[in-house]
Amino acid sequence: MAVLPDAQGLSDCQMQAIAKEFNFSETTFVFPPEYGHTRKVRIFTPTTEVPFAGHPNIGTAFALANEGLFGDIKETMEVIFEEKAGLVPVSITLDSSDQIWCELAAPEPLSIGDSVPADMVAKSLSLNEVDIVTDIHSPETASVGLPFLFVEIASLSALQIAQINTKELDKLIKEGVPSYIHLYCRKVEGFDIRARMFAPLDGVFEDPATGSANCALIALLTHYDSAPNSDCEWRISQGTEIGRPSVLYGRTQKRNGEITGVWIGGNSVLVSKGTLHI
Repeated sequence: MAVLPDAQGLSDCQMQAIAKEFNFSETTFVFPPEYGHTRKVRIFTPTTEVPFAGHPNIGTAFALANEGLFGDIKETMEVIFEEKAGLVPVSITLDSSDQIWCELAAPEPLSIGDSVPADMVAKSLSLNEVDIVTDIHSPETASVGLPFLFVEIASLSALQIAQINTKELDKLIKEGVPSYIHLYCRKVEGFDIRARMFAPLDGVFEDPATGSANCALIALLTHYDSAPNSDCEWRISQGTEIGRPSVLYGRTQKRNGEITGVWIGGNSVLVSKGTLHI
C-alpha cells in the first residue's frame, strides 16, 4: 500500500487517479482532522473509495509514526483516524524487537447479512460444493465497517486452487452479494486461520493482507462460538498463494453472549519513500 501523509488540496478525481497509478490494493490520503481527532484518512483502491480497511489503517499509523509525526514512541499511544465508516482507534507501540507495532479496533459492531447458497459460491470460486464447509455458518455476509462474503473452505488444497469465475461472480453480485470474497481454512500449519481475499471489481485480483476482512471474520466466529464469555487471540496467515505472505494478529472479547471488542494488528515494513509532484 501507499500512504500520502499530506493530501491537502487533492480532489477526489486526483486521489482516484493516483491510487489507480500506484495500483496497490489500497492507497491512503491523510488530512488534518475535521472533528478534533488525530487525522482524517481516506482510502482508495485502484477503482473506488472504501469506507474502511484494516491494512491501510495499520500501514498509515506505521508510516506516520515512522516519520516521527506522533513524537517519540516511549510507551503505547493511541491515535484516532476519522474515516467514512466512523472513528478508527489505532494503538501504536514498540514490540520486543523495537519495531513499530500497530493494532486497530473495529469502527463498527459486527453486523451479519444474508447467507448465500454453497453451490453458487462454489461455482464462483471454481470449486466443488463439497469444498465449502457449512458446519459453523453457510457462506455469509458480515461486516465491522466493510462487508465481505465469508466462505469456509474444507481443505488447504481447495483453498490454494480457488480462483474467481467472473461470470458466476457476476450472478452473485446481481443478487446483492458483496464483491469482496474472503476464503479461509481453520487450524492450518500453526495458524488459527489461513485466508485469501479476492476483490476483482476493485482492480485487486487478490489482496495479501486484509485487516477489515479478518477483523470481521474473527468477530463472526466468536459470535457463533457457544461460550458466553471469551477472550480469544487469533494468528492469521494470508498472501502465501501470491508470494506475499503476511501474518495478522487478531483479538476478540465476548461478554454475556455479546461481542464487546474486536482488534487486528501487526508489524509493517517501509519499502520505499519519495515525493509526488502534482
